[in-house]
Amino acid sequence: MIAIALVDDHRVVGRSLKAYLESFPDIRVVGIASTGEELLERLDEWKPRIVLQDLLLPGGIDGIETIRRMAERAPGVKAIALTASTDEARMMGALRAGAAGYVRKDADPEVLLAAVRAVARGKTYIDPSCAAAMAHATIGVEDLTAREVEVLRLVASGRSNKEIADALDIADETVKTHVGNVFAKLEVENRAQAVVQGLKRGLVRLEELE
Repeated sequence: MIAIALVDDHRVVGRSLKAYLESFPDIRVVGIASTGEELLERLDEWKPRIVLQDLLLPGGIDGIETIRRMAERAPGVKAIALTASTDEARMMGALRAGAAGYVRKDADPEVLLAAVRAVARGKTYIDPSCAAAMAHATIGVEDLTAREVEVLRLVASGRSNKEIADALDIADETVKTHVGNVFAKLEVENRAQAVVQGLKRGLVRLEELE
């Protein structure tokens, strides 16, 4: 069962999301918060596995700051940013704060469902419409080696370091070194950011996120 908490200041949106998600037998909505503060106060009570987080919220903290504080307080809970924006700075801000997914509010419901299930499996999920925009951007990059590109693509597919090591028949420590080199060259801090930068720079293809 995938336990989900929703954070959105529009009650109709929250209720609509709840009705849609709970139409699937493996998903249960454990709470709906209208502010970031309310979510943080009720995390221990609700015990969600995933939080669908609106980025534009009233109150003292916005969605990105809520994601950051939640990542510090409950690192096992995964956040999916749910927003109307495809702004690159906002996307990278959410991912840098700790979000594992990014979905547009006007996306097809099937996209949101795919994001929930992918993140529940430990993968990163970027809305295809946002990923396509990133893929068409042009930006310079320090050259990655062929092996580092291979590792990046496996990271994008949601593989763990151990799974990458098995797939490439190399040591776990070697994978760790390659991942560190990829992060340094792409100037990112985590796997979600690496996926976005890989898309932007043409190193990762959309189909590799499936």
